[in-house]
Amino acid sequence: MTAGAAAGRPPLTWLYVPGDRPEVVAKALGCGADVVIVDLEDAVAPDRKEYARAATADLLADPVTASPDAVPVHVRVHGEDDVRALAGLPGLSGLRLPKMTHAVSVHHVAAVAPGVPLYPLLESALAVEHAYSIATAHPDVRGVALGEADLRADLGVREDAGLDWPRSRIVVAARAAGLPPPAQSVFPDVVDLDGLWTSCGRGRALGMLGRAAIHPRQLPVIERAFRPTDEEIEAAEEIVAASAVEEGALALPDGRFVDAAVVASARRTLAIAGRA
Repeated sequence: MTAGAAAGRPPLTWLYVPGDRPEVVAKALGCGADVVIVDLEDAVAPDRKEYARAATADLLADPVTASPDAVPVHVRVHGEDDVRALAGLPGLSGLRLPKMTHAVSVHHVAAVAPGVPLYPLLESALAVEHAYSIATAHPDVRGVALGEADLRADLGVREDAGLDWPRSRIVVAARAAGLPPPAQSVFPDVVDLDGLWTSCGRGRALGMLGRAAIHPRQLPVIERAFRPTDEEIEAAEEIVAASAVEEGALALPDGRFVDAAVVASARRTLAIAGRA
């Protein structure tokens, strides 16, 4: 786990690793991601699904994986067999549910895996239209995210700008449901770190927080893109300090107006920075 996550801030980096490669999963757990997502869906060939499920079950049954200071492990499942095999294991921190389109599908998983944190993935136009109902489908839903590769194909979108509306839609749905801001979907080019940086900036401007990765080299870029800058942290600390001295609306010496909404935003900035 990164130092920021250890300090109590929300996770910023989510690293996908294929479930049929236990040696890669083991390395991923020590590479600095805030959350490791073991993938039993797209990253695993059909003839390797059962092996991947068994290997993942072994990982989640390990007391080391289940220890309080261990990196949280989520699993992107392929179907109900995966859910049933993994739901009761102590090292499981969450299930990521691909291709969710209706709230009823979330209810079904919650019934099979009671008490397990659920993270539906919205990967189609229909899913985006149902974003709020999916986000509020069950108390075990702890977050939602887009699956942008499938969504691009469904919408016929090639440029990043074409995803601005779905991204905004899911940000609003998550907020309305009382869930954390959604993390951005993966950036598929592991070499183009400049492109990753630019895309992260676009996601952050839309209200997203953090991003999934498919290679450890992407993690520092994502961390830097979503973590508040020193200037943002300094400004937030000044706002919070001023609000502690004087209640209600006020003006700072440099002319900035401060009210309750500005203070709330400043506190959020400090929480993301691990300073709250």
